[in-house]
This record gives sequence, C-alpha cells and structure tokens, in this order.
Amino acid sequence: MTLTRRKTLALIGGGTILAASGAAAGFVMTRTPRIALAPWDQAGSYDDPRLFALSYGLLAPNPHNRQPWAVELDGGDGFIVWRDKDLNLPVTDPFARQLTIGMGCFLDLTRMAAAERGFDMQTQLFPEGEDGPVAACRFVDGGVPDPLFAYVMDRRSHKEAFEPRKVTADAAAPLVDYAQLHLGGDSTERLRTLAHEAWLIEVATPAAWQESIDLLRIGKAEINANPDGIDAGGPFLEGLAAVGVFTREAASDVTNPGTRNAIEETASAILGAPGFVVQTTPGNSRIDQIAAGADWLRLNLAATGAGLALRPVSQALQEYAEVAGSFNAMQSEFANAGETVQMLGLLGYGAQTPRTPRWPLEAKRLDA
Repeated sequence: MTLTRRKTLALIGGGTILAASGAAAGFVMTRTPRIALAPWDQAGSYDDPRLFALSYGLLAPNPHNRQPWAVELDGGDGFIVWRDKDLNLPVTDPFARQLTIGMGCFLDLTRMAAAERGFDMQTQLFPEGEDGPVAACRFVDGGVPDPLFAYVMDRRSHKEAFEPRKVTADAAAPLVDYAQLHLGGDSTERLRTLAHEAWLIEVATPAAWQESIDLLRIGKAEINANPDGIDAGGPFLEGLAAVGVFTREAASDVTNPGTRNAIEETASAILGAPGFVVQTTPGNSRIDQIAAGADWLRLNLAATGAGLALRPVSQALQEYAEVAGSFNAMQSEFANAGETVQMLGLLGYGAQTPRTPRWPLEAKRLDA
C-alpha cells in the first residue's frame, strides 16, 4: 500500500503537504514510531536465555506482519509456543498455511538465537495435535552458532522495486540450499506472469483486497498502538492522511488514483524483478509448513548476507476460489509429484527497507 513521494505528488497535482518551515521539519523528526520499533533494539537484552532467544525470534518474517506467536514459559528451561488464531487471515489464508510458515520462521530464528548462548533448542512440534500448541521447546546445553545469525538485524522483507541489475548465479550461490533459483529464461518469465496475474486477481477480489486494507496502520499513533499489520507511516503519508487524501476508504477503492498508484507499484516490482525464488516441501502437512518457514528465514538471511533483496509475493499461492487457477499452475509447473510449492519470492538488488514494527516480547507472553 506504500505510495512513493513522486507518484503521490502527481496525484495531488504537484502540490506539497507540508511547508518548508521549521514546523515542517519538526513534524518530520517526530513521525518515527519509536515504541513500535523498540523491540529491534531490545533484542538480546534479557538474562534468561529463553527470553534472550525469543526476543530475536519475534523479529522473524511473517505474513501480513500478523506476528501470530504467543509463548508461555515452562519450568526453568522450557517454553510453549502457540499460534494466536485471533490473528488469522480467513480470506487469503483460509487454512492458515502461510501463518504456519510464519511460525516456522519464528521457531527457527529463536533456535538460532539460543545457539548464540550455547543452547540447543529441542522442539516437539504439535505435541497435542494440530488444535493445540505449535511447539513445546526445551533448552539443553550444546547449541552450535549458525553463521546466518550474523545477518538477523539487517534482514528485511523487501517492499520496493528493484534496481535494473541482473542477479548472476554466482551472486545468488549462497541461496541454492534453500530454494529453487530462477534467474532468467522461460521459467522466470512464467513465474513473472503467474505472480502478476495473481496480484491483479487479489486487487479485483473485494474480500481479499479488504483483508489487507483492514490491517493498514496509518501514521505514528496507530503503528505504536498496534504494531502489527501493514504499517503506512512516515511524514509524507501521515501528511496525506492529515488532509484526507490517504484514508482507508480511499485505499479500499481500487479505482482511486492513489490506490491505483500503489497497485501499479507492486505490479512494476513483479514485472521488473531480476529473479524469482520458489520453495517446495515433500508434502503439505503442518510439519512441512513449519519446515518451509525455517527455510524461508534462512533464505532471507542468506540473501541479506549476499547483498540481495528478497520480497515475498504470496498471491499465486493463496487458497481462495478466485486465484485457484494461479495456485494450481504453480503446483503443477513448479513442484514434483507429491510436493507442494510453499513460497514464491522476488529476488534482486535494492536499498534496505526500514525495520518493520513489532510487538514487544512482553505483549506476546501468556505468562507475563
């Protein structure tokens, strides 16, 4: 939903929202949602090794930034992890497949952080079945630090267009253990077509589009108060909101000029992406989905370490009726018999995306 400054200025006829004055400068300086970004600085600040690890885990990538995890300490060396079903995405993720992948990202980043303190995180997945907790975890001595952990604080899910620069096989070599790489040729163009078509289907499906609009957090106050969902902050967007140009109602209307600009920006990112990544699993069980999350996290970290930008594009893998054609094509064309395509992403070069807001660890503890 992000509007670039150039496109939004075109929308409002080239005018400016804020005068070039001391007051305007002060407005700019105070628009950072520092409360919502504080968990990034608090990561690793806990003495209890479980809290130390969990404070990093909550920085993991996850769909629509729902941050669906909830944790409860168990004894002196363990904790239980739940998925908060109040944070479901019933339209675009009706079977909670993507949210479960997000839980896999969270668990693996927590495991990596535990290893930094010399602990191995022993994990029992779905100890009470799929309707119970996602994992029961216990720390024991012996964790081996993972080199990918070095990139945790710089990891982002890219949100903008990519530089017009080819990604070579050599540049992407650190990623080959975690995904299929499509860096040119017919398969890349087919993925581009499927991703673009699925994006336009989501735009044209009112319930799917509205699910994202309902998760918009517009401006510093909203982001600080509810630091999940899709953050739409910064002085420029907040200035537009203040004069009634940028509203949820406007964003809901896909014929609105500003909304069209945002839609076209995502389409342009897909059409201009130098490469694509595809992740598959042997099946589609909950455990497969957790494993896909761990691999997506590692892929994201490896891309960061390689100086590459990774952007998930989930529309062609969503599971509502209107996008079934795209979903079926992805499965039949990019997975072997019995496998499931779990993740699709754009790969390229681009400026680092700002940090994404997060709930603090205390807000995610059931025993706090």
